[in-house]
Amino acid sequence: MIANIVSSAQTKPQTPFGLVYEDAITENVNGKVNIHPVTYELNGIDIAANVYTPANYDASKKYPAVVVAHPNGGIKEQTAGLYAQRLAEAGYITIAADAAYQGASGGEPRHTDKPAYRIEDIHGMADFISRYPGVDASRLGVLGICGGGGYTLKAAQSDKRFKAVATLSMFNSGEVRRNGFQNSQLNTIQERLKQASDARAQESAGGKIIYGGVVANIADEEIDKIPTDLYREGYVYYYKTHAHPNSTFLYTMSSLLDLMTWDATTNMDLIDQPLLMMAGSKADTKYMTDEAFSKAVNAKRKELFLIDGATHIQTYWKPEYVSKAVTKLVGFFGENLRR
Repeated sequence: MIANIVSSAQTKPQTPFGLVYEDAITENVNGKVNIHPVTYELNGIDIAANVYTPANYDASKKYPAVVVAHPNGGIKEQTAGLYAQRLAEAGYITIAADAAYQGASGGEPRHTDKPAYRIEDIHGMADFISRYPGVDASRLGVLGICGGGGYTLKAAQSDKRFKAVATLSMFNSGEVRRNGFQNSQLNTIQERLKQASDARAQESAGGKIIYGGVVANIADEEIDKIPTDLYREGYVYYYKTHAHPNSTFLYTMSSLLDLMTWDATTNMDLIDQPLLMMAGSKADTKYMTDEAFSKAVNAKRKELFLIDGATHIQTYWKPEYVSKAVTKLVGFFGENLRR
């Protein structure tokens, strides 16, 4: 089974910009979409990001812009970069940044994964791209993918610079860390909170940092046995077909103190911007999108768009599903970020 998944997915080597998605930019060419690696400081931490500019970009003109937030464990060179590039091809200036403490961004201890930090990352991308030459800050949108989708919903509740809000394959990190995927760990919540508390105590005493998550050297046979599409296909995507050395599923165990008490769907009534939520019709994570969407009672012109036949991970890379999502996004942002 895994051989079929690998053979049909994107397996090109990394480009000079480190991008690992299909048809990634290999060099900046005049008159075409270009990529601009940038760094900026956010709360004392250096953030690594890529800005994509449209074909024939002219800094003296004004363009709408879109912030793209990456999945849990992901980085800017994977699906976040793919969607940022596709939106740039449609005329937007876009930015995809590595979360603080993750990827090529700074922050210690590494792989800290706290909701407040991820939400601040999105505000920080808005800060930076709003001042970028050629950006019309009054036409700013945001797209969050997987875990980045959950954090995007929370960021957009308060940050009204975002005039249009979109998610793809939204993943509610707090709910899953608390209850388990598909509510599979309800009976161990207190036990896992105790583990997180102990990990925090060990860190504060100067002891070894304890990490949760998964390792990269899992055997193909073990991947085949994983019953859920999300994690089975996720292993293949992140560790085989679209692997990148900066991308891991690790997180500090102490991060669970924050994650397990957080939920992406609280205060959804604060979103009053236009809202588009997209999910694969076969995604085993679709229940999270459904829950959040139903609570967005004040969102203007909200729409739930199902990508027919797609699983969660397939929306990251499979050309026919990416094309459907991008077409929908271009229409949505085009309608809601008009001058």
